[in-house]
Amino acid sequence: MNYSAERYRVGLGGSITPMVKYLIIANIAVFVVQQIGGMSFTEIFGLQTNFLRHFMIWQVFSYMFLHGGLLHLFFNMLILWLFGTEVEGAWGSKAFLKYYIICGIGAGVIQALFNIWVFPSSNIIIGASGAIYGILLAFALIDPEREITFLFLLVLPIHVKAKYLVTALAGLALFAGFFTNDGVAHFAHLGGMLVGFLYLKIDWRVSAAGTWIRRQKASREVVKQAKKRQQSIRLRESVDHILDKINEVGYENLTQDEKALLKQASQQLSEEEESQS
Repeated sequence: MNYSAERYRVGLGGSITPMVKYLIIANIAVFVVQQIGGMSFTEIFGLQTNFLRHFMIWQVFSYMFLHGGLLHLFFNMLILWLFGTEVEGAWGSKAFLKYYIICGIGAGVIQALFNIWVFPSSNIIIGASGAIYGILLAFALIDPEREITFLFLLVLPIHVKAKYLVTALAGLALFAGFFTNDGVAHFAHLGGMLVGFLYLKIDWRVSAAGTWIRRQKASREVVKQAKKRQQSIRLRESVDHILDKINEVGYENLTQDEKALLKQASQQLSEEEESQS
């Protein structure tokens, strides 16, 4: 489909794809259970910075289905519907779900690391925002020139290309992460984008890794052989110079270094002849 002449309007309407629908239903269902379970439910399934210490590894997955309130849930699901349907339509449901989960897990881990090492915090991380930001990045990579129209204050239309929108959101998240203390997991937003970008730009297949290793090994071997040839050429040039000197003044007038070099060259040439035979 050619999107170059289309605008993607933020508003109601548009068909929903299967995986986006299931994710929205799952998020709403978990949110209802979260309200019933209260803080104890959030502590068990939200992502805590010490999740590894207490072997609560499931939290890197479960946290992205919890939310801090109706508005948090609403806006995440709205963006998932508006942009996720486009990405799922382009990739298919299986690839979309895999990408969504990878972005969500990566975002949570990155935020947890920041909470431990950069800005120490014991806040529990919740929300699908990291995965959502990964979806926004994917949307922009699929069609960076796609023009999106927002209604500022529900009145003034503002047009922005997808690539600029994602860049601005990343910049805002970076600024807010370092210069605000609003309790929002801004580095999870950035983490979702970063993990999504790396996932899409790097071939993670085992066969690709093997090919890369073989290429690196072959490249090192080529460099090694080239250096060996250069050393051999320099040695031969030095030997030629010494032989010319012998013809002029005789062997007995060579320096000790020149005699040692001749001996070294003789041994090396003998080894090369043996290796070739």
